[in-house]
Amino acid sequence: MAKLTPPPGPQDHARGKEGASVTLVEYGDFQCPHCGRAFPAVESIIEQMGPALRFIFRHFPLSEAHPMAKSCAIAAEAAARQGKFWEMHHAIFQNQDLLSPEALFAFAKQLGLDLEQFRKDIQDPALEEKVDEDFVSGVKSGVNGTPSFFINGHKYNGSYDEESLMASLTF
Repeated sequence: MAKLTPPPGPQDHARGKEGASVTLVEYGDFQCPHCGRAFPAVESIIEQMGPALRFIFRHFPLSEAHPMAKSCAIAAEAAARQGKFWEMHHAIFQNQDLLSPEALFAFAKQLGLDLEQFRKDIQDPALEEKVDEDFVSGVKSGVNGTPSFFINGHKYNGSYDEESLMASLTF
């Protein structure tokens, strides 16, 4: 069974407390339709499990198949610099059928981001490096498609529907 490399740390975007009994890590692609279908299932699971769950999202943009995936990941990282990673994460997944450079700026405006700072940040090579580091960690962890999940550091190979995921999280 593949293991998560590196383990969760300060480089990650996490919801929930460190030390929760279950840590769920998703390697996702913002333009992937499968990730889009997994999004509401994951959100429901986060709500149901409450403080027992820590959720981490790592970028795994499949740029050849999804030309906006990396731009979306960089936009989410730019939003993170203004404390709005999760809000941008949600806006992108909830509007997956509208993705374009203009849409990313519209989301940033709707989230109340400083648009000039956002414009500068999306051009910062450090954000592309962060996305690339997530991608490399996914490859090292055995990710070969999206969404890919890890439960407490071990690759989950089941379905990403809510019922299947929940059954594996509440062991």
